Amino acid sequence: MKIIITGASSGIGRRAAERYIEKGHFVYGIDIAEGTVNDSNYKHFTADIRDKNSLPDITDADILFNNAGVQNSGADIETNLFGTINVTEKYVESNKNLISVLFNASASSVTGQEFAEYAASKAGVAGYMKNTAIRLAPRGITVNAVSFGGVYTESNAPVINDPGCFEKIMDVTPLKRWMTEDEAADWILFLTLVNRSMSGQNLLIDNGEAELNPTFVWKD
Repeated sequence: MKIIITGASSGIGRRAAERYIEKGHFVYGIDIAEGTVNDSNYKHFTADIRDKNSLPDITDADILFNNAGVQNSGADIETNLFGTINVTEKYVESNKNLISVLFNASASSVTGQEFAEYAASKAGVAGYMKNTAIRLAPRGITVNAVSFGGVYTESNAPVINDPGCFEKIMDVTPLKRWMTEDEAADWILFLTLVNRSMSGQNLLIDNGEAELNPTFVWKD
């Protein structure tokens, strides 16, 4: 299969790309940064998802993973929500053989915690996902979102590398752990390659934080 992944140059997007490739699939990566995956089954496009005219023309994809996003950037809504809409509307129209669309939302889309514009942008992604699921159901396309809590990625380095802050985070995390990028990729691959019956769902996967102890901790 052929997969489009936005935000493919780092973190969850890069690891998902690598995992798809390991399973024999071909990945189109889109990122504002240069590509970091070096494989014959990977093709990289440098583009800003906020600019719909910069997005490459792709017409043979089976799966779309909307992963690109920023946090507390001053452009969270423009990137996370409007950029995601740009990508989705372009590729669900041009790729007639799509079987799955997946959005990387955030636990913030459910809890409302973290930074205001980030939480608003991700809640918007979750709502837009449901609208997309309704519109694409007649085509038999599953459309879902994953809302991860803490993940060991570069973007979370400010708290991961601060022992005192990270201890506070673990104190309010019921399962006393964070997710690895590999675990995140497991969910992504299952929801796009295996799942054919669940659609319109925003899966909250956060080591119990939101339901058991909803508290947000970040550096002062």
